[in-house]
Amino acid sequence: MSNNSKYLAIRKGVIAAAVVLSAGLASGCSESGANGKTLPILGEREAVERELNGKTVVDTLYHQIPDFAFVDQDSQQVTQQTVEGKIYVTDFFFTSCPSICPKMKSQMLRVYEKFEDNPDLLLLSHSIDPQHDTVAVLKDYAERLGVKAEKWHFLTGEKDSIYDIAMKYLVAVQEEGDAASGGFTHGGHFVLVDGQRRIRGVYDGTKEASVDQLIQDIPLLLNEKRHAKK
Repeated sequence: MSNNSKYLAIRKGVIAAAVVLSAGLASGCSESGANGKTLPILGEREAVERELNGKTVVDTLYHQIPDFAFVDQDSQQVTQQTVEGKIYVTDFFFTSCPSICPKMKSQMLRVYEKFEDNPDLLLLSHSIDPQHDTVAVLKDYAERLGVKAEKWHFLTGEKDSIYDIAMKYLVAVQEEGDAASGGFTHGGHFVLVDGQRRIRGVYDGTKEASVDQLIQDIPLLLNEKRHAKK
């Protein structure tokens, strides 16, 4: 199966799971952590057998975001170690985007403001136009939004690396889109990732209701993280 076909197959499963998730948690979500509700783990999974005390047991390996290394608006390297043990929300955009990006950033700003003081949540926004979106450009963009770099990282790096990891987040990114999209096409999705770099939710970053669901779902992972420490 080609990478593109594999992506489309995975993507269909993720969207279906996200729809079920939204329907199942639409009510009482702010209190669901106390009721033991959890978010699904999205993406492909693989059953692996291993020996334990002379018996064969089956472990499930879930789709996981691979190691990465990008640079943020403060020229600081952001890697998998930056998000280790933390929950984060990620998206893909470019600063000169004339279409969906302004909507996405206004919605992500809501997430930032809601969890600004929570050290266990980070935001990562990857530029899909790294040639234009230099560190200086991203710095100016972040300053105009009035956000802190240690909380919301605007990332740039090698284009191939950014596009490759977009597929791992199950987000569609393509160069040479039509003029109305600024020369690029990309999904407007926000992806919620847990402390083990597993995808736990996919949301439409251009729609307020979908981001409302994200804001309600984040405490579920925070609660899950707290219980894992006990």
